[in-house]
Amino acid sequence: MIITVSRMFGSGGSDVAANVARQLGWSLLDNAVVDEVAERLGVSVAEVSSREERVPSLVERLASSMSMSAPELSLPVSDATLLETPEERIVAMTQRVIEEAVAQGNAVLVGRGAQCMLADRPDALHVFCHAPLPALVAYAIAPRGVNPTNAEQEVIRKNRQRAQYVRRHWGRDWRALENYHLCLDTARLGVLVAADLVVSAARARFNLSS
Repeated sequence: MIITVSRMFGSGGSDVAANVARQLGWSLLDNAVVDEVAERLGVSVAEVSSREERVPSLVERLASSMSMSAPELSLPVSDATLLETPEERIVAMTQRVIEEAVAQGNAVLVGRGAQCMLADRPDALHVFCHAPLPALVAYAIAPRGVNPTNAEQEVIRKNRQRAQYVRRHWGRDWRALENYHLCLDTARLGVLVAADLVVSAARARFNLSS
């Protein structure tokens, strides 16, 4: 059984997921996914963190395209993995890590397109945590520690990137209600109440004892 928690930056969705995993006694897959992907790809955690849940900028795409077209960097056609962009390699490895983790037992997955990867699984509960912009900004500042001077711009930028990431790799609208079983306004509910609602929904959907 799986619970995916997609979240707007500043909604506290990661905290909701952690609380849900703790209450149910399930594995939590959040930052551990970044660590595992970095190790398997042989890159730094910072490299994966800087590229995940975002799409490359125009400059990055042009640089990648130019490097691939340079004659001295031409590669055998059979070596397809070397022709992928860094973002594509990270997405592919993230999907592999998530699939392997899910196969090992019940898990709560945070972000990273998991609601799209696992959309067809009947044993999944997909959750979306959202909030109005002022609440997102306030939460980003405290406890996330984003600089108040540019907090609003940072919130807007990160949520735009998450939407573009889902659109680019899965062709879905990140905010579309049909992607989720449960959408929660964490500004009105609070993190703890939101987590309790997810746990209640999971117990009902999966026929779990309390």
